[in-house]
Amino acid sequence: MTGHIEPSRSGFEAFTDLARDEPIHMLNLVRYRDLAEYPEGHDHADKGWSGRQAYREYARTSGPVFARVGGVIGWQGAFECMVIGPTDERWDDGFVAQYPSAAAFLEMITDPEYQQAAVNRTAALADSRLIRFSPG
Repeated sequence: MTGHIEPSRSGFEAFTDLARDEPIHMLNLVRYRDLAEYPEGHDHADKGWSGRQAYREYARTSGPVFARVGGVIGWQGAFECMVIGPTDERWDDGFVAQYPSAAAFLEMITDPEYQQAAVNRTAALADSRLIRFSPG
């Protein structure tokens, strides 16, 4: 099964078609690879990191950009069981990232420092979901 790691064109267009000047909450569900998969020649390619370790590196290196645009983690937790939904679906972690606006999120993902950090996210994940919500 192929995981969803990067936004689809239609998903990104739907995101950018919505209001950009209002606060948003982004629900993140992540499933880690057993072993991170970095591009050949990347600085971390030979470290033998687990997906979880690579995701921690992503959080560490993207954190300053996330904070600079006004992002905060509103909630985070570790998956335990699926109560409603496909019983074979599992996630390792989940969290809600809060942004002062959709424009702030877009500023973050287009920042060159963030884009360098995002290589760790791609290497770390086997599958993910990123779902935009309007708070309230």
